[in-house]
Amino acid sequence: MGKILITGATGQLGRLVVKHLLDSGITAQNVVAMVRNEEKAAELIKLGLEIRMGNYDHSDTLRAAFQDIDKLLFISSSSPDGSHRIIQHASVAKAARDAGVGHVVYTSLGFADKVALGIENVHLATEFAVKETHIPYTILRNAFYIDTLLDPFIPDAVASGVIVSAAKGSKMNFAARNDFALAAAKVLTTDGHQNKVYELSNPNPYSFDEFAAIISEVSHKEVKHIELTPEQAKEHMLKQGVSEGWAGFYTQMWKAFELGYFSLASNDLINLIGNKLTSVKEEVQKVLNG
Repeated sequence: MGKILITGATGQLGRLVVKHLLDSGITAQNVVAMVRNEEKAAELIKLGLEIRMGNYDHSDTLRAAFQDIDKLLFISSSSPDGSHRIIQHASVAKAARDAGVGHVVYTSLGFADKVALGIENVHLATEFAVKETHIPYTILRNAFYIDTLLDPFIPDAVASGVIVSAAKGSKMNFAARNDFALAAAKVLTTDGHQNKVYELSNPNPYSFDEFAAIISEVSHKEVKHIELTPEQAKEHMLKQGVSEGWAGFYTQMWKAFELGYFSLASNDLINLIGNKLTSVKEEVQKVLNG
């Protein structure tokens, strides 16, 4: 196997993918970490990885970083500006083509062609750009990380005995970040994934009622779910100390819940990682029990 490059290798997802690649038996000499800040790559250097500097805003650094790379894990930019992200992503796709990368694996958005969240257009545009390079590709359409539920909701729920939503009874297909990393590592290290799109989600979407019951079980304290309007839910979260950013994020999300976008599900994730799927209960236990 040739060299595998991970963009954003010092990020939360990138680090997990590196771990799973090494755990699978890929040698450190065959894993390249692309980073913007070498100081943040100290742990990766200790593991024996080759470090290459690369910045989505500087295409010349991308072409240099992608030289002699067989497989590229292209992790989506974190820029909050959608137009800027599209430009960044197009630069990555072009650089991969110009450098002769053998296979591009892109982390997209779950069910991007079916949702209306306002961020799907960035990912659909990137998928198109990747396909237009005519490089063999794999699109990993990741559902939302369950982390986005845990941090803002669980501490408040345990303290107050209440978890609020404005989901209108809709379920969610959020899954563990580690499971998405496992899936990426699997695609990067096995055959049969070229020119495929995987919808990666929890195969069994769960409701806020079920989420509250799991928090109750793990915390040994009764937690009830209360359905509110989006405005009421935001006000409640702000009163409980949730940041304005998180509260605003979920205010925008409630419409998507109401329309059932997060109830969409697929078996692609478990088909890739098998019985290693992390349960919601396990994720809650990590937060409450450390």
